[in-house]
Amino acid sequence: MEAMKLIPCAEAASDENASVSRSCCLQIQKIGQNPKCLCAVMLSNTAKSSGANPEVAITIPKRCNLVNRPVGYKCGRILHNALKTEDYLMCYLF
Repeated sequence: MEAMKLIPCAEAASDENASVSRSCCLQIQKIGQNPKCLCAVMLSNTAKSSGANPEVAITIPKRCNLVNRPVGYKCGRILHNALKTEDYLMCYLF
């Protein structure tokens, strides 16, 4: 599952003051090429059960200083259905 690729981001996803590791930023950069995919992964049950705080997790791309991060993109209610969409399935291509 894609959420497992974000294990290096576990601390940064639960604590907004934690530094974000290079390995985390590399994974975020790969998955973040599709904002819907990134949101779906960060808000997945797997991520939540690992202690990720969705409000903190979605700040990681900015904290990684990713140049091509989706600016102004909001993860919202629609993502609860994202697990059933092509956008989420695209995550498995990374």
